[in-house]
Amino acid sequence: MQGLVIKSTGSWYQVHAEDGEIYDCRIKGKFRIKGIQTTNPLAVGDQVDFELEPNSGNGVIDKLHERKNYIIRKSINLSKQAQIIAANMDQAFLVVTLASPRTSMGFIDRFLATAEAYGIPAVLIFNKLDLFNDAGLEILEDYKAIYENIGYPCYTVSALEGTNIHIIEDLLKDKTTLFSGHSGVGKSSLINALMPDLDIKTGEVSEASDKGQHTTTFAEMHELPFGGYLIDTPGIRELGIFDIRPEELGHYFVEMRALLNQCKFHNCRHVNEPGCAVIKAVEEGEIELSRYESYLSIYHGNETRA
Repeated sequence: MQGLVIKSTGSWYQVHAEDGEIYDCRIKGKFRIKGIQTTNPLAVGDQVDFELEPNSGNGVIDKLHERKNYIIRKSINLSKQAQIIAANMDQAFLVVTLASPRTSMGFIDRFLATAEAYGIPAVLIFNKLDLFNDAGLEILEDYKAIYENIGYPCYTVSALEGTNIHIIEDLLKDKTTLFSGHSGVGKSSLINALMPDLDIKTGEVSEASDKGQHTTTFAEMHELPFGGYLIDTPGIRELGIFDIRPEELGHYFVEMRALLNQCKFHNCRHVNEPGCAVIKAVEEGEIELSRYESYLSIYHGNETRA
């Protein structure tokens, strides 16, 4: 039988089969993907073959179909290993907030670079519009402009008040979309606004740390009532960059990519070399300083940038 992995809970996978049924499946023996050292060999969004066990009604997965794409992050606590967040998606939405808890630009830039590296179109969704006064809205527009100017679509919503939810519905229709973001940015509230019947548990933002509490513990795919699929993922505290070599990194910052062949040296690192077109563009304001600082942070192997 063939099916789609719609939920991963570690050792068990829920597979939506061609017959319309959902089966609990496990992996047959040692199931490792060549060339990728990950904590999870299968991910939500994978197409698999499985056989039913005669007595239990559970399935055993024995084949993974080739992936169109996937998105991966380094396991912060296991430096040699990585976790595949999801596979076979059409687009990735990063839900961010500038208030309670603030999403750092460094985190946004890490996510966008990772999406670029794996060929996944990315969209930024600025949530909690209901918390902004006039001055806050001006700051929000400045943030949006940084990313819109380099080609990333940005949308503002309030999951709490339902503002602009219809716009997000249109973007999701008939596509498979990954939803990601820090804990506490309102990702679950946004999904509940899009799919009220789901009633996903939402968590409070801790006043002490201004960090969200994890409410989604495993990635899960939901079929949207208006067509398409939404992959909900656990809130990510940190996003470790995995499998991107420092010399390749400039290719995944879209505004740098166009300048790479203009540097004096073909192996320019864009750090302190003379005749670097990227550094010149930063100095002249053509590349946003915050983006360049994110580039340097990732290049030097820092796990985070506030």
